[in-house]
Amino acid sequence: MKKLLQNIFKLRKDVGINFYLADFFFRKILRQNADTHWALHYTSKVIKPQNIQRGKGVYPGDSPANFIDASNGIYIGDYTNIGPNVGIISSNHDCIDNSKMTIDSPIRIGSFCWIGMNAVILPGVELGNFTIVGAGAVVTKSFPEGHCVLGGIPAGIINYLDKDACNQFSQTKYNK
Repeated sequence: MKKLLQNIFKLRKDVGINFYLADFFFRKILRQNADTHWALHYTSKVIKPQNIQRGKGVYPGDSPANFIDASNGIYIGDYTNIGPNVGIISSNHDCIDNSKMTIDSPIRIGSFCWIGMNAVILPGVELGNFTIVGAGAVVTKSFPEGHCVLGGIPAGIINYLDKDACNQFSQTKYNK
């Protein structure tokens, strides 16, 4: 029965049917995050989901307690994972008049990235492919070259990933 429902409704195989039932109740009946076109965890909040461009296998807000503000736009590449309690904030308050929001560049997160629990990504940040943001990190500047592990407040590079191994992984696992 589960496989039949997954095939008919194009349900993800990595989450249970209870996730979809809760999503239906909160998005369709209570109208919480009603503008999103993908299933969310009921404790997550997405502002202006129409400004999010997402790649294959990416479901921003499917982890518990995510806060995603896409006012200035967010691009997320293929197969990027976003952990619980992550904040991705593409706009900020004006420093002088906090009733106004700033206009910033969109946030760009590459493919095959992993954003750890309680991490925060701030306006205008660009992260290259295969960037891992450690739990609790606050990313205030861009790391467009990717293939690195970020940690700390403010986030900095704490390790590098093998580019050849990353590229081989992406080609063998996802480009069959």
